[in-house]
Amino acid sequence: MNTDDANDDNPARPPAGVRLCAVDELKDPGAKGFHFREDLRLFNGFVLRRGDTVTGFVDWCPHVGWPLDVYEQYVTRDGRHLLCSGHGALFNFDGLCIAGPCEDDHLVPWPVEVRDGEVFTA
Repeated sequence: MNTDDANDDNPARPPAGVRLCAVDELKDPGAKGFHFREDLRLFNGFVLRRGDTVTGFVDWCPHVGWPLDVYEQYVTRDGRHLLCSGHGALFNFDGLCIAGPCEDDHLVPWPVEVRDGEVFTA
């Protein structure tokens, strides 16, 4: 994915109101990825659950522009950080990179909302 794919004008980015999953489908802490396609364009995003909080991010590493979920492992085994499985960068749950080649960069937020126990794009 290139940087344009992380932007709001990506035609593959789903509109507001698309159901992604039930909150109960997410481990705590845990994350789940979602992939959308429009012609040749792709949009990858993921949602992160911590307790009652669900946050969305574009699944795009600010260092190299590939998805964090190369091995579908977003959260570190100790449950304290997000991990770019491609090169090992660590991110706080607010999206700030705290270790690795993209230190001090941020993941791009992907607006999501929870309604009646279900996660939707916002």
